[in-house]
Amino acid sequence: MLSLAKLIDEVINIYTWVVIASAIMSWLVAFGVVNVRNQFIRVIVDLLYRLTEPVLRPLRRVLPNLGGVDISPVILLLGLFFVRNLLWEYVWPALIR
Repeated sequence: MLSLAKLIDEVINIYTWVVIASAIMSWLVAFGVVNVRNQFIRVIVDLLYRLTEPVLRPLRRVLPNLGGVDISPVILLLGLFFVRNLLWEYVWPALIR
């Protein structure tokens, strides 16, 4: 059971970094810093989009429109941090006993 808790913790950690990378990449594309006509960049942008969009899309439907500012990655990160803290607070002590 401890292995499962560690695996869940690590998956949350990796997905957190994927969400951060996706947000940064979207800023770089929006400001024209990276060229999306480059095949490598297009593959990276598509990969990050496919990994994060299924989770961010329902959040965007619920959140109010803030005039072009997308705060759904921030809300997702807060949710991931909350779940990770719950894991540390309730699951870890129960497994160590």
